[in-house]
Amino acid sequence: MKVNSEGVSASRVFLPADQSHPNVLQFFIKQFPHIAVEEWESRFAQGLVLNDEGRALEAGEPYQANIHLIYFRRLAREPEIPFEEQILYQDDHILVADKPHFLPVTPSGLYLHQTLLNRLKKTTGIQTLSPIHRIDRDTAGLVLFSVNPAERAQYQNLFRDRLVTKVYEAIAPYSDELTKQLPMTYRSRLEESEHFLQMQEVPGEPNSDTLIELIQAKPEWALYRLIPGSGKKHQLRCHLNALGAPIKHDQIYPILTPYQEYELDFSKPLQLLAKEIAFKDPITQQQRSFTSQQKLEF
Repeated sequence: MKVNSEGVSASRVFLPADQSHPNVLQFFIKQFPHIAVEEWESRFAQGLVLNDEGRALEAGEPYQANIHLIYFRRLAREPEIPFEEQILYQDDHILVADKPHFLPVTPSGLYLHQTLLNRLKKTTGIQTLSPIHRIDRDTAGLVLFSVNPAERAQYQNLFRDRLVTKVYEAIAPYSDELTKQLPMTYRSRLEESEHFLQMQEVPGEPNSDTLIELIQAKPEWALYRLIPGSGKKHQLRCHLNALGAPIKHDQIYPILTPYQEYELDFSKPLQLLAKEIAFKDPITQQQRSFTSQQKLEF
């Protein structure tokens, strides 16, 4: 796997035989119409498009069918995340990282270099690292990575088969009515809403469940322990919101607040933490248990 000097992995594209183009620049323009022509011109000028041997290509070079080319993403401006991750454990099979708030796990949208995956590749030099599961950019805490691509599926199957115990902590409003019901297992049916960022509860057979416990209470806020039995998108955020206790600093529930991507308010991190994770390692057969070193602002 090729990476550039900043540790960013390359992408590959195949040049099919049933197409013809005046040059390789025109191929990329047609192949990726959502990317501006000027951006492709700039990438060629900066040597970010290469052949399989690693030679940087000129924009005007002829189109050659049935070969692969390599190209790197580039962002003119990317938000800087001023918080550091911590590696809690690493062996020949897995790496366990403690992710800070605001840092995406993998590249997406505006984020390319400022991601947990890219940072870990640069720190460890292991270019085969791949996340076994993911947590939201807004959420802090534990993320597991596979070191060996041949073993990744075995670890992913643990999550698919619900053989992983995950424990979260969250700060949300204190409610006498809610705490009298705790501990409780909350169940509901979650589906995508009209807005892709939000999930919604709908009538029907429940497809999500969360065990909710009270850890500590203060007059205004409470610290809750959340143990999801399922893994639906935004499940914990949706469930607490449905119970009238949206997580502190949540910009999606109950009201969707547009992100100011380049002016993130680092003083108000979502108070949700992936605190513990436990499972039987499918490769070593050892019982694994990890705990985040972070604490929520309670």
